[in-house]
Amino acid sequence: MEGRTEMSEVLPFIIMVIMEGWTIGLTIFAKTAITNGMSPLVFIVYTNALATIILFPCSFLSHKEDRKELPTFTFSLFKRFLFLGFIGISMAQSFLFLGLTYSSPILVCAMGLLIPTFNFLLSLILRKTELNLRSPGIQVQVIGILVSIMGAVLAEFWKGPLIRPSSHHLLQTKQLLVFSSTPEFWLLGGALLATAFFSLSLSNVIQKETLQLYPEPMKVISYSSLIGTILSATVSCFVERDINTWKIKRNKDLILIVLTALVGGVIRPNIQVWLTSLKGPLYVSLFKPFGIAFATTFGLCFFSNSLHYGSVIGATLLGMGYYTVIYGQIKGNEDETSGDDSSDSLDKIPLLQEKMEV
Repeated sequence: MEGRTEMSEVLPFIIMVIMEGWTIGLTIFAKTAITNGMSPLVFIVYTNALATIILFPCSFLSHKEDRKELPTFTFSLFKRFLFLGFIGISMAQSFLFLGLTYSSPILVCAMGLLIPTFNFLLSLILRKTELNLRSPGIQVQVIGILVSIMGAVLAEFWKGPLIRPSSHHLLQTKQLLVFSSTPEFWLLGGALLATAFFSLSLSNVIQKETLQLYPEPMKVISYSSLIGTILSATVSCFVERDINTWKIKRNKDLILIVLTALVGGVIRPNIQVWLTSLKGPLYVSLFKPFGIAFATTFGLCFFSNSLHYGSVIGATLLGMGYYTVIYGQIKGNEDETSGDDSSDSLDKIPLLQEKMEV
């Protein structure tokens, strides 16, 4: 019995660490594919289209027995799915992959840690949270936000020197995989990434309210993914008019599209739902900064000629700020256990947050 108990504690941890490693690995391959000529907009269309094709039958089969108990699908719900598809998928992913084009995987991981900060600021703007500076939970979150902003500014405006000199082997490796971009586009990349994650935070607000009206997480993802795919395809057809841009010219690009659709669009959301129900709403969020550790490790081992002190230090500060904000949320929820406001966290089921990343 003890062995089973220990396994039930260790297995979710192992799964989440593996998922973060997969994510940063796919991000590096996506950066390489885009640098080698694949259009980021076309990549978004293909991955979301494939994910939608897989998600729809899976989401309906998984709830086949409860189909009679499903909430009524109304026009109001459709409008919510439309906003989720547009803001959380089409717009956010477009900014994300364009930002990746002009930056690096480690900056993608770093800027992703701003999501709790954006969520908190949006909750203040929308008056879902009261800025009571006497509350210990709010105090901790404000400190975390300030640390996160410092980290973001540092990662964005100061690349710093290379961590260690390149070797002949590392230069050969860089020809196969791409980890960074030219310095002149770094600021643009960071701005695009910040916009992407702000869009995602905005979609989290809509997502939370949608799940209250339609408590079927996988179906919410399926509908929003379908709408996001249609919108992305429409925009991409106007932007990428050359038919050759839509052709998949390398087998490894096709493999990347399939893996990204499976991991980011199908496997990760299902794991998200399972672990959220098993371990609580904040468990999965605790592993988000692990991507920084993976990105730094990969960078030191294979891309030291692309890894700068500014990125690593800024990302570390963002990780510290991220955990501080999460701790403040936990402390705030503990203080308000007897109240009704504790259910208003915008991070309860951040499914779109996980889906959108590579």
